[in-house]
Amino acid sequence: MNTYTRTQALELLHKHVSNPRMIAHSLASEAVMRALAIKLGRDEEKWGMAGLLHDIDIDICDNDMCRHANMGADMLLELGFDPEIAEAIRMHNESAVNRTRTTEFEHALAAGETITGLIFATAYVYPEKKISVVKAKSIVKRMKEKAFAASVRRESILECELIGVPMADFAQLSIDALVPIEEELGF
Repeated sequence: MNTYTRTQALELLHKHVSNPRMIAHSLASEAVMRALAIKLGRDEEKWGMAGLLHDIDIDICDNDMCRHANMGADMLLELGFDPEIAEAIRMHNESAVNRTRTTEFEHALAAGETITGLIFATAYVYPEKKISVVKAKSIVKRMKEKAFAASVRRESILECELIGVPMADFAQLSIDALVPIEEELGF
């Protein structure tokens, strides 16, 4: 098994993902996953790597959600990445594998990568268009508004509760993880 540095993983991401918004989403997912790992006492590097690379195949599979995540996981396994990272990545799109998520790592990645979309959408409706003005209570409120950021799967975000992190706490943890990198994310 190869050990990739964050720099090498970031180069790999840029090699395979062309859309700057997807790069921002990947960086945001990494930040949330690192924060979750710290909170839960898990391997911050491993969880961060899964967040960073979870959409590595989005261009290769041409946004085909029936293939997305499977191709990425297989690619990462071929490159020698930790199988646990690859499996969490595969399972973040459980509809493509016809199985349900079962592990803490899988639930964390599904929740962590999904909440970024809700936070981004919420930030965009504020006049400042900054993550730093978003409040956790706004995220919790937006969770109940199905028409707001309608493509964001609320069920995936709520998997935070399956790993012992209440929704309000998860929203705050996620915002706190994104604020330091909001300029890098384009906010």
